[in-house]
Amino acid sequence: MAKKRPQTKAKQPQLKDGEIPVVGAREPCPCGSGRRYKACHGRAAAHAVTELVQRPFEGLPREGDWVALRELVPAATVELKLKESLPEGVPSVTLATVLPMAWPALRRDDGSVLIGLQNDTASGDISRDLADTLQRALTAQPGTPIQGRRAPADGPRLQELLDPEGAFEPVVHSGFEFWVPDAEQSTPEVTASLERANAAAIPTVKLSGVDAAYWCETPDKNHLRWVMPYPEEQLLDALARLHAAGRSNLGEGTRLVGSFRAHGLTVPVWDLPTGVTADDVEKPAAEFAERLATALASDTPLAPDERRARGGLTNRQVTLS
Repeated sequence: MAKKRPQTKAKQPQLKDGEIPVVGAREPCPCGSGRRYKACHGRAAAHAVTELVQRPFEGLPREGDWVALRELVPAATVELKLKESLPEGVPSVTLATVLPMAWPALRRDDGSVLIGLQNDTASGDISRDLADTLQRALTAQPGTPIQGRRAPADGPRLQELLDPEGAFEPVVHSGFEFWVPDAEQSTPEVTASLERANAAAIPTVKLSGVDAAYWCETPDKNHLRWVMPYPEEQLLDALARLHAAGRSNLGEGTRLVGSFRAHGLTVPVWDLPTGVTADDVEKPAAEFAERLATALASDTPLAPDERRARGGLTNRQVTLS
């Protein structure tokens, strides 16, 4: 048999980093290194889009409400104001907790845009993913849902697109009727979908006297979940001081039961008796906010009973994101 002639590889063009295109993860890297893309220039690209941003809504107006709408509130909408003028034919942009079919966004027939907040995102930066979805929705054809995708690593974030002085006033709904502009013209399928979504929604009310506090009703008991903007260690110390002094409740029969972390913020949770409504906790919540401000200002070391209270709160803490 004749010997096989040695194969020679053509010299690959040497590209600069800024010129490296994105290819399949298992394909040869276009830089000519001979390695697969995922092990070469793809490594940095993957890291850029998957690195977790702990506080994706930091810097946006009412960060606590962004967190609450992402994690706590079933049905709510907020009209968003952009830094730049809206494109012609786009009358408004509205943030919604959930959209039909879990769409990331929807350009309605009238040209208005709805953005879904509670969708899974492809990268570690929710803000960048939402900004990418928003930009695509602004130029989509009316009547078109927007599909999810991985946002470019160098794409803008919401903080770059939204007006930092714009109001952020969530409107909490009892159901998802905001999905359909004209419910009377809905098809039976849409009506059935709305009924299923509404049946699963937990009744929720936003308190008016304090920021980012949401009452909700469940079959066994009611709850107040309050997204707070303070540094976690300082907040836990303050809550422990109040808890040890018997001043952490919101009235008779209520109890601070713990907290959870969500998107870089701490969310204390109170159990409320079934009969306690959102209106009933408005005044106690405002009074608690005053007690908390005093406790937050204290820098004295925790007493033994306060350390025990802090340990109990920490042991009951859960991380959602």
